[in-house]
Amino acid sequence: MQLLNRDSLLESLHSDDNESLFLEPLLDESQVGNVTIDLRLGYDFLVSVLTRKPLISVADNSSQKRGIRSYFQETRREIGERFVLYPSQLVVTTTLEYLALPSNYYVDVLSRSSYTRLGIHVNTMVQPGFRGCIPLELFNHGNNAVELVVGSRISQARFFELDSEGKYIKESPKRKYYGDVRPTVSKADMDPELFRLS
Repeated sequence: MQLLNRDSLLESLHSDDNESLFLEPLLDESQVGNVTIDLRLGYDFLVSVLTRKPLISVADNSSQKRGIRSYFQETRREIGERFVLYPSQLVVTTTLEYLALPSNYYVDVLSRSSYTRLGIHVNTMVQPGFRGCIPLELFNHGNNAVELVVGSRISQARFFELDSEGKYIKESPKRKYYGDVRPTVSKADMDPELFRLS
């Protein structure tokens, strides 16, 4: 596995090959750093909300089950608008950019240092062959609310070229988060082992 540098990233982004890296909109080439690409905050947010229920159950398959999505409130902002992330709050969002990964690329997405220093944490991995806007699970570990701006660079992606092609799509056509362009809540309740264990 090899970490791609700026030259390799730009070469792949500008290639006409169908198996090259696709990332749009890349608003400015300065988003491409020495070994990362900065990613911007998208429009849609799923905000975790408190309910009267004592917990979110991922193992209750009864017809009385309250869906995981009911624990989140959806909101949308336009480019340049503000979104406030409060202490101990979880928000599921996406990048502004749509990513299509070749089957031999793997990506780690981390919060940019500027936001990590404010208490905002992002840590996402993207499998080979992924298509969609990259999901970001933002959590504010700090003591203060932080105002985020839609369209600002909030995370950074490290791209790795694998020695062989990944099997993300080829062997598992029913991926839970493949092709999403809007934030999606956890689908942990769809994990097959939960049905076998209940």
